[in-house]
Amino acid sequence: MKHKVLLCLLLVLCVGLAQGQNVDTSHQGITAAAITAPLPDTFWIKGLIIIKGKNEKGRNSYKIYSDTAYARARLKKNLHTRWFVFDIGFNNYIDRSEYNGASYIAYYPNTTSFYNGAQPTSKTYNYSAAGLATFAPREGSEPLTPAEFKLITGKSINFNIWLFEQRLNITKHKLNLLYALGLEMNNFRYARNITYQPGYATRIIRDTIEFSKNKLFAEYISIPVMLNFNSNPARPNRAFQASFGVSGGYLIKSRTKQISEERGKVRKTDDFNLNKWRFGLTSELGYGPVKLYGNFALTPLHDYGLQQYPFSIGLRLNGF
Repeated sequence: MKHKVLLCLLLVLCVGLAQGQNVDTSHQGITAAAITAPLPDTFWIKGLIIIKGKNEKGRNSYKIYSDTAYARARLKKNLHTRWFVFDIGFNNYIDRSEYNGASYIAYYPNTTSFYNGAQPTSKTYNYSAAGLATFAPREGSEPLTPAEFKLITGKSINFNIWLFEQRLNITKHKLNLLYALGLEMNNFRYARNITYQPGYATRIIRDTIEFSKNKLFAEYISIPVMLNFNSNPARPNRAFQASFGVSGGYLIKSRTKQISEERGKVRKTDDFNLNKWRFGLTSELGYGPVKLYGNFALTPLHDYGLQQYPFSIGLRLNGF
C-alpha cells in the first residue's frame, strides 16, 4: 500500500511538470495543525504536506512542506522498519591464492606424475582420495595463474534485496543498532575462457573456445548487523549517516552460465566447491536518502584450493 501511495505522488508530480507548473520545495516545515481547513488539493504522505495551487501565469503549482509533527512523532518510536531495501553495485575479489611454492602442485591435473607418487607436506589445501588436490587444474603441463581468474568489473554485478531493515534506538536516536534480512546475489563475470567442471572434486580448466559470456553466480541468504550513527534524527533527509558491522550468510544457489558460438548457451548448477558459509565486514555511508554500501568477505569464495576474498561496493536505495 505504501509503495502505491508513493507511486501516485510521483505521477502527480510528473503530470504537473508536464503541464508547466512549478514545484516549490524551499519551505522548511509546517505542522498539519497549521492548515486550518483541509483543502481538496492538500495531500499528506509520510511526513510531507503537498498543497496544489496556481502560479502567476495561472498554471498548476505544488508546494511541498515537511510535516514537523510527523518527524517528532517518529522520534518517539524506538524501532523503525523499512521494507524492500535494494542494493546495486559491482563485485570483485582480492586473490591471495598461492600459485607458487608448496601449493604449486594443487593446480596440476595430475600431480602424481610430477612427484613420483610422493605426498606433499603442505597443509594449505585439502586433498582428494588419491592424496592430491584436483581443484583448479589446467589443460597441459602448466598450472593456472592469477590472470586466468581476471574479472570484467563493469559486468560483475552485485544485486541485493533486503526484505526488511530495522533500526533500534540506543542513544537519543543518534546511535542505533541496524540489522536486516535479505538475499545477496553476486555475479562474477570472467574475462578469460575458464570452465568450472562439476564433480568430486570440482575442476576448473582453461577451455579451448572463446566465450562471449562466462560467469559464476552465487546467491546467499544474509543477516548484517551494524552500529549506526545518525547526525540529525529529526530531519533524516538532511542527516549524515554512517554504519559499520559484520554480516553472515549461507549459500543457497550457485550456477555458471556460458555463451559461445560452438556450444550456444550452457548453464550448470552445482556448488562448484564454493564455501557454504560466508562471514565478513559490512558498512554504509550516506547523506539523506543517498547511501553507499561496501561489503568485504573474511572467508574465501571457494572451500579449498583458491583463496579469493570477494568484496562489493555500490548504491543503496532506502525502500519503503
